[in-house]
Amino acid sequence: MTADVAPSGHRFRDTSAVAAGSAFGLYSASDFRLADGLCTDCPTIAQALWYFGGEVIAVAKPGLPVASFATGVPVTVDLGTWLAGRDPAAGPEYPPLVWVAAPDVVHGARLSEDGTALECGSASLHATLVPKIALNRSWFDATSEEFFRGRTLKVRGTIDDGAIAIRTVWPEDFRIGYNPPPLALDAGLSQALALRGLMRAEGSGGAKSPYAVSTLWQRNREREPVPPGRAVLGLIVNGAQGDDDEAHGGHFALVTGRTREDGAIGDWLVNNFYALDSESEKGIIAAPVPLDNYLADLNSGQGWYRPSQLLVLALADDRAAVLVQAALNRVYNQFWRHQLAYRHASMNCAGISVDVLRALGWDIPVRGPAGRVAAALGFPYIAVKERSIAKARVAFDYLTEDQTRLLPAAAFEECGAAALQLAKSGNDDRVSHGTLARMLADDIDAIAFVRIPQFPSSRAFGDAPVVSPWEFQKRLPADRSKLQIVPVPPRPLPDSLRAPDLIASKRPASDYAAAAWGLLLLIGIPLLILAILSG
Repeated sequence: MTADVAPSGHRFRDTSAVAAGSAFGLYSASDFRLADGLCTDCPTIAQALWYFGGEVIAVAKPGLPVASFATGVPVTVDLGTWLAGRDPAAGPEYPPLVWVAAPDVVHGARLSEDGTALECGSASLHATLVPKIALNRSWFDATSEEFFRGRTLKVRGTIDDGAIAIRTVWPEDFRIGYNPPPLALDAGLSQALALRGLMRAEGSGGAKSPYAVSTLWQRNREREPVPPGRAVLGLIVNGAQGDDDEAHGGHFALVTGRTREDGAIGDWLVNNFYALDSESEKGIIAAPVPLDNYLADLNSGQGWYRPSQLLVLALADDRAAVLVQAALNRVYNQFWRHQLAYRHASMNCAGISVDVLRALGWDIPVRGPAGRVAAALGFPYIAVKERSIAKARVAFDYLTEDQTRLLPAAAFEECGAAALQLAKSGNDDRVSHGTLARMLADDIDAIAFVRIPQFPSSRAFGDAPVVSPWEFQKRLPADRSKLQIVPVPPRPLPDSLRAPDLIASKRPASDYAAAAWGLLLLIGIPLLILAILSG
C-alpha cells in the first residue's frame, strides 16, 4: 500500500515526500508541501490561514511564484490591471493554498467484505470514518458501503499505526477515457436549452444514473478527442439537494487540470466559492480543492448531497486554463480578505465565477433578470406578508440580478453554450473576442459531458438545479412551516484581520428599492390623501 505523503513527526506530515505523478490541477504536487492554518512560514495571507487553522492544506514550496493581489481597488479592476500587464509567456502562478483535507492518499484500494478494512494487494489497514459534523444531515450507511464495495478506490485520510481514518472515498472508475462516445445535442434547441436537456435527461438530475462520459464536439474526428496530457477547463454544476429547501439552486464552479494516461480526474482542481461568514453544516470552506475532495469528502463532498454534471473543454494548449486558474488564485486572496464579499443573490458561486471569465475577456451572455417589474411591485407585498423588510430585499435582489450570475444552472448553460459556439466558429474575423475567448476559440479540441451520480447514503436523493427564481418557488412546500432549513452559526472574520485598505462594495439593488418605497410611504401616500381630501 502506498501513500502520496510519507509520515513524519508533524501531526499533518512533513511536506516534502509527495508521490511522483500526483497533481493539484495543472500543478505538480511535488511543487507543494503540506501544512495547516497554524503555519508561520506559508506564502499565504493571514486571513486565509485563519479559516484553515485545523485543516490540512498544501502550499507552494519556497521560491515558486504565488498569486498576489492589489489593495484599495475593486476585484474586477485588480484583474483587469493584472491581465493587461501579464506576460503571456510567464510561468504559472501558484494558489495561496489548496485544501487537501487529509495528509495521506491511498490508490487502488478496496473495502473489505465486512467494511472494516481497506485492502490494497496483500496489505490491509483497519478502516474507520472521520467523525460526522453535528449539523450534517446525512452519513455513510449500508447503501454507501454497497456502492463502494467491489470498486477500486482512491482514499484520503490519516494513517496511523496500521489504521486509516477515512476522510474522502472516491471511485477510481470515475474516469474520462481517450475516446468517449459521441452524444448529439438536440439541434432543434438553442445550445443552452440543449445542455439543460442533458442535465435533466435521466430524471432527478441523474442522481441515480450511472457515471457516464460523452463527447459533445470535437475538432478532428480522425483522432481521439480527449488524449492524455491535455490541459482542461471545466464547468461543474451540482444539482438541488433533496432535503434542504435553501439548496434547490445547486452550486457552480470552474475546474482546471490535465488529462492523464489512466483517465483519472480526481486530482483536477475545483475552485469552490462558498459563504465565509457562516459555518457550513457540511464543513465546507471556500478554496481550491481537488475534485475527489470536492465531491467525495464524507462531510463536505457535494456528491453525497446531489448529482453533478461536468462540461470538460480539452485544450490544445495550456494557456487558457493557466490564465483562468491564475486569475482565480488572485481572486481567492481578495475573497478571504473580504475585499470581495459573498452575497447569495449578487455575488455567489456563479456570480464570482462568471465575473472572472468576463474580466478575462470571455463575453458570457447575459440572461437578464427574472422580473424587474415583479420585484418592484412585489416589494411591499412581501414586506407585509412576511412581516420582514429583510425578506422583501432578498426577493428583490433575486428577481433583479442577471440570472447567468445568480443561478448555477444558468451559468452552466450559458458558459457551456458559449464554449460550444467558440469551438464551432473559431476566431471569426467578424466577431470581436477578448483575451480568454481568443485563446479558447483557437485551442478547444473537444468538449465532453460527464454525468456524476449522487453517492448513496442516508441522505435523500437530489434533483436537477432550478433554472429560474420562479421554479425555485415551485420547489418549496406549499405549507411554508414544512420548509427544511439548516440553521448555521456565524463565523465573522476577526476585526484584527480586516485590512485598512478595504473599500466598500457596491450596494445591493434592494437598498434603493427599500429607500424608494420608504419615501413613497412617508411622503407620497400622505400627499395623495391630502389631495383627495382637498379635492
